Amino acid sequence: RLMPELPKFDDEDLKSYGDEEEELALSPPAALMSILATQELLLENILECIPVGEFAIIQPLSDEFCLVLGYLLTWKLTLAFFKAASSQLRVLYSQYLRRTKSLNKLLYHLFRLMPENPVFSGPTSEVPNKDTKTFFTEELHLDVK
Repeated sequence: RLMPELPKFDDEDLKSYGDEEEELALSPPAALMSILATQELLLENILECIPVGEFAIIQPLSDEFCLVLGYLLTWKLTLAFFKAASSQLRVLYSQYLRRTKSLNKLLYHLFRLMPENPVFSGPTSEVPNKDTKTFFTEELHLDVK
């Protein structure tokens, strides 16, 4: 709920960013980026021996699972923050992500975490003649209980 409110504070300071010649960048919230940087290092240690194109098997409720889930939830917060920002701020934030290579790291991690067969095994009303449900065709509910 808080993330969409944060870009408003950077909007007020946006006017002071206009007249410099170098390519400008503005960091999303520093606390969020600090956590993301730490999680990137941990995830790189977990996935270092898995090349892009192969997939990692992460056992549910293991330490690795918790780290991966935390990383993905941090990106979810970051994307909520981006969505609420104005287009001018998005440019500055994206420059920051480009410089820190965070977006590249996200893609590398996602391609190593994506299952080979993304069949959805959650509760569904199975109809025998219906197409197989996948994670790409079904909406996921990530309620924390």
